[in-house]
Amino acid sequence: NSVLFIDGSAEFVRPGNKNKLDDANRQKILDAFTAREDADYFAKLVPASEIADNDYNLSVSSYVEPEDTTEKIDIIELNARIAKIVARQSELRTQIDAIVADLEDEQ
Repeated sequence: NSVLFIDGSAEFVRPGNKNKLDDANRQKILDAFTAREDADYFAKLVPASEIADNDYNLSVSSYVEPEDTTEKIDIIELNARIAKIVARQSELRTQIDAIVADLEDEQ
């Protein structure tokens, strides 16, 4: 009494205008179907009771968690880089002000 949800949305090649499943894509989906086991970001075996608790929602994305592909940012390194940029900007501003003052003195 379980349903196997397989997210095959990333399993395709795009040889032209249309997405197509190649042999490797089909085999991966078939292997997941045959195994009937959870696979991170790809397949999840969900008991019927959980589907009922979810108002019988059969959307794959409700059960198969998508892989988090967002870039991890080191906030400490980022803040250090920003501090260097701000310091360099201040240094350049001082140099520009000195050049402008020299030009004004010459006139």
